[in-house]
Amino acid sequence: QVQPVESGGGLVQPGGSLRLSCAASGGTFVGYTVGWFRQGPGTEREFVAGVRWSGGNRYYGDSMRERFSTFNDTVSGAVFLDMNTLNPEDTAVYYCAVGRPIMSPVTTERAYYYWGQGTQVTVSS
Repeated sequence: QVQPVESGGGLVQPGGSLRLSCAASGGTFVGYTVGWFRQGPGTEREFVAGVRWSGGNRYYGDSMRERFSTFNDTVSGAVFLDMNTLNPEDTAVYYCAVGRPIMSPVTTERAYYYWGQGTQVTVSS
């Protein structure tokens, strides 16, 4: 089974940008949808963005499209999340997840089978 592995988190100043990576371990993302979720302090996990590997269809959570962009790279076999104009409210653990949203919407956790450990993003001056 494919295991997603996140990287790229860290500390960034308000207004800054960051790119997260999600690599496939033990398999590939071919045939799957790869989603990004985040969970901030004291909040529920929320959908950020997702991309279907075959065809490259992209999905975004409410208000995420304005500053976040996700895409897949067929050369590296990874998925990326570009985050721009970050603010302290974006501070969260960001998770990469893999699934095939058929019975459940792509924006819901239950659509995904495999989850990464998460990478911390902290936006602070």
